[in-house]
Amino acid sequence: MSPRADAARNRSAVLQAADDVFVEHGVTASTEEIARRAGLGIGTVFRHFPTKEALLKAVYEQRLERLAARASTVGTGNEPLTWFREFFTDMATTSAEKLILADALSDLRMDADPEVTARLRSAVGALLQRAQAAGAVREDVSFDDLIALLIAAGRAAQATADARTRARLIDVILDGLEPRG
Repeated sequence: MSPRADAARNRSAVLQAADDVFVEHGVTASTEEIARRAGLGIGTVFRHFPTKEALLKAVYEQRLERLAARASTVGTGNEPLTWFREFFTDMATTSAEKLILADALSDLRMDADPEVTARLRSAVGALLQRAQAAGAVREDVSFDDLIALLIAAGRAAQATADARTRARLIDVILDGLEPRG
């Protein structure tokens, strides 16, 4: 394996391990645990991410990139209401983890890369437009409305240990997004 491919593999391993460790133990988890989980030395972690803050930001941005990619591919095959509900539910239930990272970055006064957030905004905005054109979401719902509701659903998921209650709360939000008949 070339040195460049090896470095890319190591960076990917660090990001995956950091994501797992931050989800399991919070953002105060040690970089030593991340290195151990990645099967690498602590020096390799810091070679790719000179500070823990840089690592937190990279993990958060990777999650945003995955969300943008997912939003870009949603909407084929199933009925519009089904795919939109599945996307929203998935995002709401996994956003609690993103919110932990986002809160940590906010506390550090760091923002995600503007290019990453622009890609996310474009992908989720296009998804919302497809859902509205298909009649699955009210026409008066804006991108900012949708993001605020996803954040609210994520906060509810953080605060609610009971899976049935979380599902019911997400359903209430989704019902409110449907066009009025």
